[in-house]
Amino acid sequence: MKLTDCEVFVVGNPPPRKGGRYFIFVKLTTDDGITGIGEVYAATFGPHVVAEMVRDVFARHFEGADPHRIEHLWRVTYGSGYTARPDASLMAVLSGLEIACWDIVGKAAGQPVYNLLGGKCRERLRSYTYIYPEGGDAYPVEGARSVYNDPDLAAERALDYLAMGFTALKFDPAGPYTVYDGHQPRLEDLERAEAFCRTLREAVGTKADLLFGSHGQFTPSGARRLARRIEPYEPLWFEEPVPPEMPERMAEVARSTSIPIATGERLVTKYEFARVLACGAASILQPALGRVGGILEAKKIAALAETHYAQIAPHLYCGPVEGAANVQLATCIPNFLILESIERWDGFQARIVKGIRWEEGYVIPPTGPGLGIEFDEELARAHPYEGDELHLEMKPTPCEP
Repeated sequence: MKLTDCEVFVVGNPPPRKGGRYFIFVKLTTDDGITGIGEVYAATFGPHVVAEMVRDVFARHFEGADPHRIEHLWRVTYGSGYTARPDASLMAVLSGLEIACWDIVGKAAGQPVYNLLGGKCRERLRSYTYIYPEGGDAYPVEGARSVYNDPDLAAERALDYLAMGFTALKFDPAGPYTVYDGHQPRLEDLERAEAFCRTLREAVGTKADLLFGSHGQFTPSGARRLARRIEPYEPLWFEEPVPPEMPERMAEVARSTSIPIATGERLVTKYEFARVLACGAASILQPALGRVGGILEAKKIAALAETHYAQIAPHLYCGPVEGAANVQLATCIPNFLILESIERWDGFQARIVKGIRWEEGYVIPPTGPGLGIEFDEELARAHPYEGDELHLEMKPTPCEP
């Protein structure tokens, strides 16, 4: 079996755009007609530039190769151009190609990917969602009252999610994140963060865990101040309290609070996660499989975490193919904690990818071969993304005190 073709789909995510502005899907085909689908989570270049990067890496390293040789293909790509070090953009491209290879390998074997990586550890996977506005755009008008800045609206929406079956909810009320982070939280940020935790806890009681995100906004001392304010409300985690470059500084926060620290969305490869574990920066790791280096790399990270009694909560701010890869990983690791979902996997995401089954707060692992999903190519082609915005945009000026 050899890889013969690579097609990249840059798909615009129509309103309400939950999961991002666009998705970058990768379809690989073999000489015997088996196809595999992957997804790239790249935030540092425009999506069409990333698509060209995928084509370049495929032509250099994957074309003509046996898709079963995932370890070899990973090493060849990782070390290309005398790199051989964690590189977020290269790893995102490699992740999409690697996920597609696993989809092919599973289809060729007639087995779901999790059966090729140790087998099923659990029959269902607890999931959580970000608190999104009801019926509105995930990108609201700046300054408008919304679930992102109003704790009462967030609490009302939280009750809707509980009625759907969710038992865990994520939110990020700590203020704008900027290219100048970390900074000290303003008093108004501290007040808002505490108000969100207090109001949400009063609304949901013990029926749901609260997952507090902050996108690496703060200095270690600022994060400690914030942790002290929200600690009484027992959040399940405090996500990425400081920027990702120096896990040693994140460890200062971890040592100062009883709230578990979670991190990993912006980290790539086992090497960066090993630093987090070695210095005790976090006890919950959140690899994003469309960026971290793919499914096998995430499996290795889970094994490293197991030796430190750390748990895995795969991150997702992306499309449903990365979500399907997350499901395969979560199913076959013993230290899985919780799975990020984009609500109930309905709407546009359910139309473009079929096969992710959500039931009363849980995702049910598929039994079909490969990733266990069906990708609608025609729908993907009907929704091209023609802009040049980045997947995520940060505020370009410092947060004023």
